Amino acid sequence: MRIGLIRHGLTDWNAAGRIQGQSDIPLNDEGRAQASRLAERLTEESYKWDFAISSGLLRAQETAEIIAARLDLPLLEADIRLTERGFGPLEGMQISELIEQYGADWSTQDNGQEQLQALGERALAFMVDLEVKYPDQNILVVTHGGLLAQLYATLYADRQIERIGNLSLTVLEKNGELWEPLVYNCTKHLSVEQTGKLHR
Repeated sequence: MRIGLIRHGLTDWNAAGRIQGQSDIPLNDEGRAQASRLAERLTEESYKWDFAISSGLLRAQETAEIIAARLDLPLLEADIRLTERGFGPLEGMQISELIEQYGADWSTQDNGQEQLQALGERALAFMVDLEVKYPDQNILVVTHGGLLAQLYATLYADRQIERIGNLSLTVLEKNGELWEPLVYNCTKHLSVEQTGKLHR
């Protein structure tokens, strides 16, 4: 069983450095182009996928729709457990403002946002549910950077978790009790020129 984990494409709030959380911000044109580039990459790789599923927020849903259409995959109903971490009253603020107001550790404080442990638990519950329901299938999952970072921190406690880039791809394969990362936080498809060739 393989799961391909994808962060949604760029939005105007991403570009402005604003915290989105569960605010329903759509992709911008660059985000749609990014989704198309990843879709093209996925058509050329050896991994085969059975279906896709996403968070119900617009930016993830549209990313999933673009990819699923290009790969001719069924797109399942959105799963609420894939929704981004809720940041409550902090949503819409710029990260620079948050650091100035609350300090560099603002994301681990209790300022009305969903706590990291709860976020990790619902992300892991989603993964376990996929294992139970679809043990012999390969699934593309389109979700959010905060959720993915916490999922990886939960799965790989000894690993330094880097920033999860827009339209990054991670491919995990189930090996016994472990999820082995075959591809991790990869955005090489975003260096593809309009001609379709990688920058050298």
